[in-house]
Amino acid sequence: MRRVLERSSARETAARVAVGAICRTFLAAFGVTILSHVTEIGGVGIRTRPARWEEIAERAAASAVRCVDPEAEEEMKAAIDAAGERGDTLGGVFEVIAVGLPPGLGSYWDRKLDARIAAALTSINAIKGVEFGLGFAVARTPGSAAHDEILYSRERGFYRGSDRSGGTEGGTTTGDPLIVRAAMKPLSTLRTPLRSVDLITKEPVEAAVVRSDVCAVPAAGVIGEAMVAFVLADTFLEKFGGDAVADIRAAYDAYMHRLREM
Repeated sequence: MRRVLERSSARETAARVAVGAICRTFLAAFGVTILSHVTEIGGVGIRTRPARWEEIAERAAASAVRCVDPEAEEEMKAAIDAAGERGDTLGGVFEVIAVGLPPGLGSYWDRKLDARIAAALTSINAIKGVEFGLGFAVARTPGSAAHDEILYSRERGFYRGSDRSGGTEGGTTTGDPLIVRAAMKPLSTLRTPLRSVDLITKEPVEAAVVRSDVCAVPAAGVIGEAMVAFVLADTFLEKFGGDAVADIRAAYDAYMHRLREM
């Protein structure tokens, strides 16, 4: 039982972040930036957010809970303190944003980019839901306000008037920022133990009390960045091939030139 428990330890995520750092460095060579921030903890959600991606990254880095809304940050910290006093735990939601992606990354059916990102994020311990762009809200939105219309100008070429889809359509990137959110459940190792059953006697018992954080959502956002970077680097290599950055750069530049000439 102990070995099974350790499989879900947060220590497992250290390797993910290490690999993600390499992938981020690779993607940065092509102008891709990946960041994250916490949008909700324990039912407390942000009400405002900066319009500039750079400011989102700066505010998240300066916040103890990686929240960009100062008022919500204080409420989140108060909710975490209160839960800790009760011996309880809290979950929440984090958002990962990738800026600077070329259009056309990904594929169709089982190779859809959003499907691969969703799989990568739900492979993180305690992640129970993923949404892109408007996410579940799109189910309550009429079609006229749910889709991203295609526009054209001589200066910009083809572009979208909005990014409600979260930067993917038909399984591939649109060229707009990729926006994906993941929901994390509260940690199951509570200081106020839950009910369980003894495997031998089948009698009711209380679960073992082990060391536990009250809330791990801010850390989960960093892990989410790593997993998104891993998938994006994988799809990048699929599209542009090569085992050296110079070769990948040549294929990338040729592709982007062709798009600008359309």
